[in-house]
Amino acid sequence: MKTLYIDCGMGCAGDMLTGALLELHPDPEAFIAKMNTVFGGRAVISAKPDRKCGIKGTHITVLINGDEEGKPITHHHEHTSISEILQFIEGTPLPDEVRENAIAVYRLIADAEAAVHGGAVENIHFHEVGSIDALADVLNVCQLMYELAPEAVAASPVNVGGGTVKCAHGVIPVPAPATEVLLRGVPCYGGEIKSELCTPTGAALLRHFAVSFGSMPTMRVDRCGYGTGTKSFETANVLRVMLGQCEDMHETVCELSCNIDDMTAEELGFAMERLFEAGALDVFFTNAGMKKCRPAVVLTCLCRENVRGDLLRCIFKHTSTLGVRERECRRYALGRSFRTVKTPLGEVRMKVSDGFGVHREKPEYDDLARISRETGLSISEIKNTIEKG
Repeated sequence: MKTLYIDCGMGCAGDMLTGALLELHPDPEAFIAKMNTVFGGRAVISAKPDRKCGIKGTHITVLINGDEEGKPITHHHEHTSISEILQFIEGTPLPDEVRENAIAVYRLIADAEAAVHGGAVENIHFHEVGSIDALADVLNVCQLMYELAPEAVAASPVNVGGGTVKCAHGVIPVPAPATEVLLRGVPCYGGEIKSELCTPTGAALLRHFAVSFGSMPTMRVDRCGYGTGTKSFETANVLRVMLGQCEDMHETVCELSCNIDDMTAEELGFAMERLFEAGALDVFFTNAGMKKCRPAVVLTCLCRENVRGDLLRCIFKHTSTLGVRERECRRYALGRSFRTVKTPLGEVRMKVSDGFGVHREKPEYDDLARISRETGLSISEIKNTIEKG
């Protein structure tokens, strides 16, 4: 399985992850030129060789109206709302998968900021330099992930740094509150370096793309890239990524289950919807017989550790159970991606699955259903048309 491993021994920031992934790209200059076109001058992205403690890497700079994040502002900047940012992402000429990933990452950031500030997500605003800088990092990483196409992404435990950091609201502790929210459930640690090593953007990108956090898996490394940070420490301020083949890529997930014998089918269906909204990987029911010969179902919910608490609360709130069982499982999964194909009936997204020597493709159901509603054709007729080209 084509696996990307992210070494977060010096934390994770969006620009450092961009620089590291860019070193794996076959044509970095063309990539930077393309992404600058996407921003249309609103942001100017550049990459240059850099060294930290003798290690050669790539440093990414994003300029917004001539200003760089973290540097003194030369003139006034407006604030940008989350709705404006999402609208910009929707309008970019990038593949659907890239835009969907970028929106998901930015929603994570906005949700974390809203939780910290105690307001609604739609009321969250970002300073223009910080917001566009972060947006450039998010779009860069999502596009690089799309072009590099790893089948699985894993990461090390995250070094968040220590001390305090100055922001627009004053001096706050490290990790920054939004970063702490984003890293809940993710193994992380602090150290002797008194600086912010993991930013909210870096934390959100890790949270979205990494399926597991731990020691480097057994893998045959093909390429390695280094992204450098702005600051210099006694330890090399670099983020390292390794791309290679891994046959035993898995993640540990929680299996939550309970027996239910007194809920209607409608109530069970509603509970399933709420569990998926809360972050469940899968939810299913199994028929069972209980004491006093009562027919029942066993509700089973699979989830990652970081949302386990949310799922437990959801089960107790939306079902009649009095107790939930839990066990850890190893989960092996094929890498999944999408590609869009043109058919006589219009564009259709193909769901691509790869790994363990297997390659599969099938049309995305939502697209088949949409075409069926528009044309009156059955889904089987649409599939036959797509297969015939």
